[in-house]
Amino acid sequence: MHAHIITLPGDGIGPEVVAEGVRVLQTIAEKFNHQFEFEEHRIGGCTIDAYGTPLRDETLDACRRADAVLLGAVGGPKWDCGEVRPEQGLLRLRKELNLFANLRPVKPHPALTHASPLRAEKLVGVDVLVVRELTGGLYFGKPQGRFEENGRVRAVDTLEYTAEEIRRIVDLACRLAQTRRQHVTSVDKANVLASSKLWREIATETARAYPNITLDHLLVDTCAMRLISAPASFDVIVTENMFGDILTDEAAVLVGSLGMLPSASLGAGTLGVYEPIHGSAPDIAGKGIANPIGTILSAAMLLRHSLDLPREADAIERAVERALTDGCRTADIARPDERVLNTRTMTDAILARLTTEH
Repeated sequence: MHAHIITLPGDGIGPEVVAEGVRVLQTIAEKFNHQFEFEEHRIGGCTIDAYGTPLRDETLDACRRADAVLLGAVGGPKWDCGEVRPEQGLLRLRKELNLFANLRPVKPHPALTHASPLRAEKLVGVDVLVVRELTGGLYFGKPQGRFEENGRVRAVDTLEYTAEEIRRIVDLACRLAQTRRQHVTSVDKANVLASSKLWREIATETARAYPNITLDHLLVDTCAMRLISAPASFDVIVTENMFGDILTDEAAVLVGSLGMLPSASLGAGTLGVYEPIHGSAPDIAGKGIANPIGTILSAAMLLRHSLDLPREADAIERAVERALTDGCRTADIARPDERVLNTRTMTDAILARLTTEH
């Protein structure tokens, strides 16, 4: 296979972890006889500094022409107070590419139970897939902004969803659940919000087309508590944009580090944007100590969902599993007495365990 992959390293530790993701993909290409062409562009704060915008039209066009996009992270305190924010580039990328679904798998590794604040027995059997709606809700609603009226300052954000936006994300969640344990939990705030009342209504209606799927509904605050008290009770969680943003960061506690978790942003076609869920971590940028596993597992999702190469994706995931089982650790997941690897040597350890064998 020949594939054209855009890389968007971004800010902070983004360039460091994306470089390791590319190394892994290059190794996959060599071992499995593929050709992957990489083309790098800027996004985020570095693009604001260079061009005054977090996402250039040229970059967006390149992403449209690509088979997949591998992204690092955007943002940092340098740009926190500006009118133009790095995150606006990421939101525009998702919107313009019509990537309406964000998939975030959460599956703690048995060798890393010490890294989670939860008791080890709470983590047994935890295997959650969060399906987050990505292009609606508060982050995209209009009107939006800060306004002054009669000397009074107010800020407005609008939460809006259409029935079709809800239907397509719940339909995807149901289809994914069919390949798992056939249980979907729809998360809303239907006791307060009109948008959530519509969400619950459409979710119920959509799930009827999947008689083998068990659908239940949870209020977002109850879901947040159950993610900690009974995480193994979940299979697929589907929810709106902001709730999904918050719940998936909370779910990172289960695996012990944000650096462990991958994500895929998908639309109706095969093009997707793949990125670790962690931020730009400016406090450790340039030190070469960031955990590359979230990006490496995002590369595996890229192979599976955009390039239809499940065997190659499995190979990466097995290599990560073996490295962790063998005691390979970066600083964020290591015990005090364990040897700590840096970003590059952790990737080396994973590559050393990457084989074409099932």
